[in-house]
Amino acid sequence: MMRLFLRLILALLVMAGPLRAEFAIQEVISPGGIRAWLVEDHGIPFTALEIQFRGGHALDLPGKRGATNLMTALIEEGTGDLDSVAFATARDALAAQFRFDSNVDSVSVSAQFLTENRDQAVDLLRRALAAPRFDDVAIERVRGQVQSILRNDAQDPQAIAGRLFNAQAFGDHPYATDGTGTPESVAALTRDDILAAHRNAIARDRIYVGASGDITAAELGPLLDRLFGELPATGAPLPPQTTLALTGGVTVEPFPGPQSVILFGHDGIPRDDPDFFAATIVNEVLGGGRFGARLMTEVREKRGLTYGIGTYLADYDQADLMLGQMSSSNATTAEAIAVVRSEWARIAAEGITAAELEATKTYLTGSYPLRFDGNSRIARILVGMQMIDLPIDYPATRNAKVEAVTLDDVRRVAARLVQPDALRFVVVGSPEGLESSN
Repeated sequence: MMRLFLRLILALLVMAGPLRAEFAIQEVISPGGIRAWLVEDHGIPFTALEIQFRGGHALDLPGKRGATNLMTALIEEGTGDLDSVAFATARDALAAQFRFDSNVDSVSVSAQFLTENRDQAVDLLRRALAAPRFDDVAIERVRGQVQSILRNDAQDPQAIAGRLFNAQAFGDHPYATDGTGTPESVAALTRDDILAAHRNAIARDRIYVGASGDITAAELGPLLDRLFGELPATGAPLPPQTTLALTGGVTVEPFPGPQSVILFGHDGIPRDDPDFFAATIVNEVLGGGRFGARLMTEVREKRGLTYGIGTYLADYDQADLMLGQMSSSNATTAEAIAVVRSEWARIAAEGITAAELEATKTYLTGSYPLRFDGNSRIARILVGMQMIDLPIDYPATRNAKVEAVTLDDVRRVAARLVQPDALRFVVVGSPEGLESSN
């Protein structure tokens, strides 16, 4: 669940507001047909690339859970005649930074390099992506690191709650299980499994690229072909859209300790739905995480039942949810859940006030400048916009769409989106007076 929650951060960056006027987004299509979005900034001799390969952990083959995660962690462990130490040494000698990561829907690559070392840095990254070594010694070392994470997660109530919630929400879809794998599945993965995961995920038919910094469109196009030209043309088919299997009720998983961790949610709204901006405002008023949000006010400020509570719209490639999370002492968990249910029902029935609408619009449209404070963040936002199919002029039009939302829109969408009877609470702890239902 926490890995999925990280996707929210990217979504919030994208939703934060329009770029300043001097930021012009260019669409670049390489001679080989690879598409990228670029913001040029020649003030510092530095470029950031953000690359996403759509698919992620959801591409794991049956019985091979954790293969994409393990494969991604191994990309930087050497290529060609460079073992893991030699690769790191070569990267550091160029003053370049590479980061490889994966989540439920994508494999991501972040790269930053100086203009004077651009060609060498891109060549090193090309070799790592196209032909990682996957040495046995590196596989065993990284496998051990993953297994350590899994052992820790087995004792982490937040991780336990996420696994239980996903299992109930997604049935037999890949989203239902943790992409890190299980101790058993990770232990059984072979080098051939890792090679298969690489072929399935790292391919040209699923590339999204954002670039920002000291590079022109004429320079970026050929660079893309050099960087990706050796990759396979196609990867594995993407998983199908899933229908949520959530029902209203409470699931209690006993766990020792003074507090309970609570995850809750139900079906959400697609990012391309015409009502998405109104839904964003509904969520922000209900539980967006600010101290003015209703749940923060009612659960924390008035009653002291939690240190923090927040809700968010989670828009994955194959599913959409409205989710929330909090922790509470075992003695007050039942009361905290009752307050959440009450506020869920109130906003569904009544919508929000005119004052709440205006304050939320001011926040959503005014917080933008802090979000675009460097080439790396801009590159992430550009690739995120492409991943969720936003138009290239979205930054210039986004605030007007927020401002266009009316009070009637919000009330109508609140009644549609917020479903008190469908709320599923997953509680990991020893809550007093609370038992599993339904």
